[in-house]
Amino acid sequence: MSAPPVVARPARAEEAAEVAWLAALTFPLACPPGTSTVTMAHHIAHRLTPETFRSWIRADDCSLLVADAGGLVGYALLLRGEPNGAAEREALRTAVGAGPYVELSKIYVHPDRMGDGTAGVLMTGAVEAARELAPGLPLWLGTNGDNARAQAFYRKHGFAVIGARTYDVGGVQHDDVVMLHTPVE
Repeated sequence: MSAPPVVARPARAEEAAEVAWLAALTFPLACPPGTSTVTMAHHIAHRLTPETFRSWIRADDCSLLVADAGGLVGYALLLRGEPNGAAEREALRTAVGAGPYVELSKIYVHPDRMGDGTAGVLMTGAVEAARELAPGLPLWLGTNGDNARAQAFYRKHGFAVIGARTYDVGGVQHDDVVMLHTPVE
């Protein structure tokens, strides 16, 4: 019997705890090198809770997607609005003009699903969801400047580096790149 296909779809409120569990599992994998376990645990306990995911599911300016393969194996979060940081706002304004914009804030897959196409299905779903969330608005993301694997994945899916920012993780400054999605017509 073959495994169920991966489908990207909107998350349901009753899945918030399962998405939070998946976030707790995957968040440490994307942290910059040297991030302390205390910092990661604090972030997970305070910012990746079932209540937080439930609020994102219900919000009009967010889209929370899950990758479902007979169970949740990934998730992505899109946020409509202005970036929090001045560096990313400036990079976006220079590249595409004034906002608002759509940020691909999070995209993670279960470690057992890395390299099997799950992330690609989820990314395709996220790009489509961004168009539905905010038709015509630019889609962007920020990722660690040293994470070559993530950057290669994003480039493969139509993102290009347009700038840089400094990002604080647990009081430690890290260099990120700001990437903009440029749809292939």
